[in-house]
Amino acid sequence: MFRRFISLVALAWLLGFAWFAMFLPQPAGDARTDAAVVFTGGEGRIARGLDTIARKQAPRLLVSGVHREVKPVEFRAEYHISAARMACCVTLGYESVDTRANADETARWLARHKAKSVRLVTSDWHMRRAALELEHAVPADLVIVRDAVHTEPSLSILFKEYHKYLARCLAQLWET
Repeated sequence: MFRRFISLVALAWLLGFAWFAMFLPQPAGDARTDAAVVFTGGEGRIARGLDTIARKQAPRLLVSGVHREVKPVEFRAEYHISAARMACCVTLGYESVDTRANADETARWLARHKAKSVRLVTSDWHMRRAALELEHAVPADLVIVRDAVHTEPSLSILFKEYHKYLARCLAQLWET
């Protein structure tokens, strides 16, 4: 009986990992939202977030998880953003150091801006957990558009992220 249970758990884990790795979230379409947020930490994320405001898919952008030593003028120079665009439309978030803190920082920022919808920009392999954290931090009626940046993650990255995702799912089940 115990062996069957362990085999069933192992099979569920294996099938879950296969689903997680093979069906990564995709980029969003042209949906317009009240705001956009980038959870930093991966290539292409910030560029995609800036593109959302350039394409008028969102009027403002929060870049959450910016290193404390990065100055706005350095950020502007790195990403070729005008002072006017930066002043009106881009907020650098320095409060967070992990995905859960990104979600909390984003929730506070969205509340200040009275946003009813947000475009979440992060890497495809990170999207499920990032969205889970954000959904947990914001009101239930806030619409989250998942805009995944395509990557070529290694098996190691997928393995680690799958376990972080499972752990967070279990933690949220435990909290409820």
